[in-house]
Amino acid sequence: MVRLGFIIGFIALIGVLLSGLAAYRVHDQELTLDGIAMARAIDVHASLVQDRLTERELLARVASGLFHAPSVIKADMLQPLRASIYAFKTDFVVASWIARLKPNELDAARAELMKAGFPDPTIRSYNDSPRDTRSLTQPIDVVMDVEPRNDKTMAFPGRSLDQNPILGTMFTQAMAGGKPVASDPVSLMRPDGAVGLVLAAPVQQDDGNSPAGFVTFSYELAPLMLTNDDLSLFSVVLKDPRSANSELIANDQGIVASRIANPEGPAPSATRTVTFGGRDWSLSYYAKTNAVKRAAQTAAIVAAIGLALTGIICGLFGYVAYNNLRLSREIQVRIGFERRLTAVIDELNHRVKNILAVIQSIVTRTLRHGADIDVARELLIGRIHAMSNVVSLLSESQWQGVKLKGLFEARAIPHAERIAVSGPDISVSARAAQSLSLLFFELASHSDEGLSLVGKHPHIVAHWEVTGEAPEATFHFRWEEFNTSAATRREDTDFGVILLDRVAPEALGGTSQRYFTDVSYVYELTAPMETVIDMTERDRTEQFKAPVKRVR
Repeated sequence: MVRLGFIIGFIALIGVLLSGLAAYRVHDQELTLDGIAMARAIDVHASLVQDRLTERELLARVASGLFHAPSVIKADMLQPLRASIYAFKTDFVVASWIARLKPNELDAARAELMKAGFPDPTIRSYNDSPRDTRSLTQPIDVVMDVEPRNDKTMAFPGRSLDQNPILGTMFTQAMAGGKPVASDPVSLMRPDGAVGLVLAAPVQQDDGNSPAGFVTFSYELAPLMLTNDDLSLFSVVLKDPRSANSELIANDQGIVASRIANPEGPAPSATRTVTFGGRDWSLSYYAKTNAVKRAAQTAAIVAAIGLALTGIICGLFGYVAYNNLRLSREIQVRIGFERRLTAVIDELNHRVKNILAVIQSIVTRTLRHGADIDVARELLIGRIHAMSNVVSLLSESQWQGVKLKGLFEARAIPHAERIAVSGPDISVSARAAQSLSLLFFELASHSDEGLSLVGKHPHIVAHWEVTGEAPEATFHFRWEEFNTSAATRREDTDFGVILLDRVAPEALGGTSQRYFTDVSYVYELTAPMETVIDMTERDRTEQFKAPVKRVR
């Protein structure tokens, strides 16, 4: 009996030790997994919020940049911008043109508002009360146009906003800095309306001394914060810049309310800072569950199971060993997934930044000072459409490259039906596709300028070939417009010259030349196939697509 009791006690001791070890491992692993999941979710959320805010600030910069020598006394200033601002799909509540008017311009402004059909063309205060304009000595900021125009917004034109305690300060900062500025949180549309932000971008006059006015976009705060539903791991609050002790939080219906921060309450799990309108905004994240308590409960369950199975040492050992191995594999797989997801996000951010940099260069070069606004708008839309088309093609191929002939489709470049295309149907890399798409659009967009020497549109031949053997293979491209001369063909724009002579050749690591023959205009591009195809980029994208392998 003594020996049996000793064996039973030894088995019980082993069971207790193994149960305690399993409980500790489970507790530690649950905490680790919860921490990784929470940190990853917060980083992704903050990155998405920053991307959304960047899109809206870019819209304000583009909108203000599209104005050219504006006449402030107009009630239809947003008319040329309507297609562009809706193309961004940034779900703004209302866009406004705020003109900075001198006292002697107010009568003309009233007449313009009455002519535009606004219900109350008189110059009023921001709260719709009458304003004595005869005593004014300084310029004031007056709403002259709104988008969209509906029953709620038609009452806004004619209001002066320089006395508004929030918007007036915003206009002063935007005028001083010369760049978009975001306001403090403010009620939109009406005093008890949804809480949101207003972004004001100054529009400079030709003399550059003072702004002619401001383009403003208002956004509800809840969509900007990307508030989460009941299934999210955390709740998001925005530190109220108007009060150090206040926070703004949105409920499940997207209604934003202010609350007093409790210094004795739980601290936020993490804090992230995003930038919008020249200001830093602080987002605090509060975990919805107590990770320590949940991990302790899980560990207690494991310990209870272990103690209940101490009499069956083989079963207990097998269970603990299998459970630990399964948990270790899950952790390794999750860690591998997180690393790959981080790499994918970094790669995506890199590509998006490159695309945004190209678009910014296109906008800057196209809308240069002195450019014809109608011609510049058409070129800008066409160039951005060319970029959009090549990104769509790359998305369809999962960024594995684009067939070169696909860049000559009618949806990609104008007058594609007049182009005779010949050459091997090779796949070019994402970077080469973006440069070649802009290059083909720039060449094609000039092919219809003027008639040929015989009274017909030029006949165009686009031909390419690959010579030599890898790794010394060379890509040759030739564009030739027959029945075209220097007298009938419009000169290339500044942007076109830079693209044809420098950007495209440098992007492909090659050289280019353009010249006129007796009967044609010729553009030639030569580059090594190693940069045109770029297998390194393709292999890297292929690695991101590969499934995560389980550790054996």
